Amino acid sequence: MQFLGHVVRFVVSAIVLMIVGFLVPKFSVGGFWSALMLALVIAVLGWIIEGIFGKRVTPFGRGIVGFIASAVVIWVAQFIVGGVAVTWLGAILAAIVIGIVDLFIPIASPFRAATSRNRD
Repeated sequence: MQFLGHVVRFVVSAIVLMIVGFLVPKFSVGGFWSALMLALVIAVLGWIIEGIFGKRVTPFGRGIVGFIASAVVIWVAQFIVGGVAVTWLGAILAAIVIGIVDLFIPIASPFRAATSRNRD
């Protein structure tokens, strides 16, 4: 069941990224598969940042530091995933929109999900 939860989380993230690509200027996603790969890369980069710097300096953290980290992760992810084009302004606007969407549809950090699973 845990695997299915991860699949659903990435599909929802990909759909959110496609919607963000439609709404935000200077942020474009080539299609569903690009959005799915972008969601995976953002999750992995966020997990790496959270593992190195802690929860406060992650795309999943709250506040200005988490917001800046989110924008940087989105901007860097475009170089890893084909079919994605993001400017700095697009990354900042996308981070704002994703942050707002995250208020209504919270998606847990993969690092937090893994550590809570290890405590059980």
